[in-house]
Amino acid sequence: MKINRITIIGGGNLGTSFAKGLLKLKAFNSQDIVITEKRPARISYLRQKGFNVQDDNNIRAIQGSDLIIVAVKPQQVHEVLDEIKPGINPEKQIVISTVTGISLSVLEKHVGKVPLVRIMPNTAIEILESMTCISFLNTSKIQEKSVISFFEQLGKALVIQEELMGAVTVLGACGIAFALRFLRAATQGGIEIGFGAELSQLITAQTIKGAAQLILENNSHPEKEIDKVTTPQGITISGLNEMEHQGFSSALIKGLLTSFNKLEKMMPNGN
Repeated sequence: MKINRITIIGGGNLGTSFAKGLLKLKAFNSQDIVITEKRPARISYLRQKGFNVQDDNNIRAIQGSDLIIVAVKPQQVHEVLDEIKPGINPEKQIVISTVTGISLSVLEKHVGKVPLVRIMPNTAIEILESMTCISFLNTSKIQEKSVISFFEQLGKALVIQEELMGAVTVLGACGIAFALRFLRAATQGGIEIGFGAELSQLITAQTIKGAAQLILENNSHPEKEIDKVTTPQGITISGLNEMEHQGFSSALIKGLLTSFNKLEKMMPNGN
């Protein structure tokens, strides 16, 4: 299955990050990507970036597109799906939802037996570094292979059981914010010990990037890499132990659980 044209319904932060990432692939130009948006200020911003923005008719926007990506808020998705249903061609189009808490079965109730994909990417899709988790319904093996290959160009793609979508929303999507909060804290600590803000942030960001790459490329456990830089009575182990005494790991785990539990309460039928 060849993907030539994509419609993104919703020009918010995630939809825009998606579109920017697609342009970096070089396989698409701005006219191959249709974005629908109703907010005048957002429309102006997207058009200034050169995107093909339509603000009046979602059915018209999806015509001729191979992928229809629904990237709206949960409270908007039911109306949007009902609107586009008459215009979907199940023989030629795949509907992909990024909407938190809306299951494949709910999507199917609105649009019928069409190829459906539920994904949870994160905003790093803008720089082709997203962790995108995927679940399928009513799709062929060829379609599934095409979708996986497509998202592997935008970072890393992983097919998961749909019941894990809530968990991956917290770990992968909210996780961007959690990681950035660590980066900010470490940057502030760097200022305390003598660096200017800009230099401290650069050192911290590159260090975090390097740490992540060690895990991804070596396929090793974090503690194994930690052991390489902790020496007996050394400064690294002293700092790590003090962080643990202050509840570092516990606070992070509790934060993840708090976000997950709130998601479950907000979307009782989400998964």
